[in-house]
Amino acid sequence: MKIHYNSPVILTFTIAAFVARILGDISADTLTRMFFVLQSNASLFNPLSYLRIFTHVLGHANWEHFVGNFSLILLIGPLLEEKHGSRKMAIMIFTTAVVTGLLHLLIFPGGLLGASGIVFMLILLGSFSNIKQGHIPLTFILIVILYLGKELYYSFRQDNISQFAHIIGGLVGSGFGFRGSQELDKTTTTDAI
Repeated sequence: MKIHYNSPVILTFTIAAFVARILGDISADTLTRMFFVLQSNASLFNPLSYLRIFTHVLGHANWEHFVGNFSLILLIGPLLEEKHGSRKMAIMIFTTAVVTGLLHLLIFPGGLLGASGIVFMLILLGSFSNIKQGHIPLTFILIVILYLGKELYYSFRQDNISQFAHIIGGLVGSGFGFRGSQELDKTTTTDAI
């Protein structure tokens, strides 16, 4: 039996974040702050400010933060990458990172760090896995209530967690799920003709 690199986008994303966390440890988090923390007060003249709009999903505050995010990403991500394809998965991760990053810059003070927006994108997208034409999956509704409801509730307390990134990631995943269901509708209609 051979080990197979079965989910290239999810595995590459995981390895890149793993390396980023090691670099953070080696540098006493200097490299984490420099390359991975998206700061709302960052200079528009610093090219790293633009890079961090995406790279904030690679950096993590500590190993607990990393393991919490990537245990779910590695659980859900390969299944969704197999279903949607590697190209689409890369686009979904990139889009979620950029949307959460830009909205964070526009609305919130402080920094943004971590892949939890990607986690929530995958969770909500996964709830569409067995969608049928013209139906909204009950799993989607329950996931919205449980996951996004919890984040809305927790958004009213003071902590260092960006519930906003979780919510936006979930909304982006929902958008991809609904878009995928519309593509399914078009395929089913075309196949019927």
